[in-house]
Amino acid sequence: PRVYLPTSDARLIALDAANGQICPAFAEGGTLNLLTNMPYPKSGYYYSTSAPLISGGKIIVGGAVNDNYSTQEPSGVIRAYDAATGALVWNWDSGNPDQTTPLPAGQTYTANSPNMWSTPSADEKLGLLYVPLGNQTPDQLGAGRSANVEKFSSSITALDLNTGQVRWVRQTVHHDLWDMDVPAQPSLIDITKPDGTVVQALVGPTKQGDLYVLDRRTGEPVIAVNEVPAPGGAIEGDHTSPTQPVSDLTFMPKPLTGADMWGLTMFDQLACRIEFQGLRYEGRYTPPSVQGSLIYPGNFGTFNWGGVAVDPVRQVLFGMPTYLAFKSQLIPRDQVPPPDEGRGSEQGLNRNEGAPYAVVMGPFLSPLGIPCQAPPWGYVAGADLRTGKIAYKHRNGTVYDMTPLPLPLKVGVPGIGGPVITA
Repeated sequence: PRVYLPTSDARLIALDAANGQICPAFAEGGTLNLLTNMPYPKSGYYYSTSAPLISGGKIIVGGAVNDNYSTQEPSGVIRAYDAATGALVWNWDSGNPDQTTPLPAGQTYTANSPNMWSTPSADEKLGLLYVPLGNQTPDQLGAGRSANVEKFSSSITALDLNTGQVRWVRQTVHHDLWDMDVPAQPSLIDITKPDGTVVQALVGPTKQGDLYVLDRRTGEPVIAVNEVPAPGGAIEGDHTSPTQPVSDLTFMPKPLTGADMWGLTMFDQLACRIEFQGLRYEGRYTPPSVQGSLIYPGNFGTFNWGGVAVDPVRQVLFGMPTYLAFKSQLIPRDQVPPPDEGRGSEQGLNRNEGAPYAVVMGPFLSPLGIPCQAPPWGYVAGADLRTGKIAYKHRNGTVYDMTPLPLPLKVGVPGIGGPVITA
């Protein structure tokens, strides 16, 4: 048996599970170079952030790119390697989805294509791999995206486990301008519907709070998904989708109002209310703007890396929904400071080099560093997958260690972890 170790410098190392020694028969002396055939292979721009999946004798590997650094980013290609030898079996590049045979030496995958920074799932009996895909960077700028990017970005995509060919696609956000990646591994479960029929299903949690319960054979909804009107008014040269999909099983929060602004004192509450009134906000999917937009749910998502847990016997789901608004403001290129004064990150100035706008983003916080919106900010929650109904939501955690004042109030704190169910 082996242990496969992905690294932050884009390598995959095979170790002997018994003694920790490198397995020299795997790839090149025990190590795979994940920058092979990669466009813009700059150090630190492509790396593994999640465990690979071992299924059907293959290692399935994705990777993360640095969001919003540049328009010249590595590819989001997903690759399947022979688990014994490290030989490339197939590659699926969402920017070139039909070409899955191993790419020859000297060629490169599509730059900047949507990537999988989480872990996929697989059903070996069906021969299907379920891939949670992110958005194309720059996240907030959608002009010039290709038809393939528009199809696969922010979706759950099923690939043939043996060939990498696409079997079905279920998009969770159209023309994503909000960094609403599908953030977590889909959970596989067989669900008994009220009429007694059993459906081979998967559950895909999303940042926007929707839980996609799909027939994992076809991608069709087990719990209904509807298209609802969405705000318009993107920046010049871009557009928004007139509708967005919403699952009937959702932990989507209610829209914020001025009355939801909160503070430890009347002064920081007032500061939050004033800033709220100055931001563009028309509910979920308010487009990014030069004025500054309120994004809620924010970039951390309602659900994130930790995903959800499912109980196959009781057919219930457990999750940790988080509610934390973000701000997002587009900065015209001629107003962006020199590189040594700001670099891309999940918060602060994201430079988007090569694009007409940079973006400044981060949580919507008071002058005291506390969320401007009133708590609760985090829950533990359960849902019945047979009926599609939320069973409960309980506040999770206190702010004792998170504020200048040690307040043991059970307000429910934000988090990106996930639950585990024991037998």
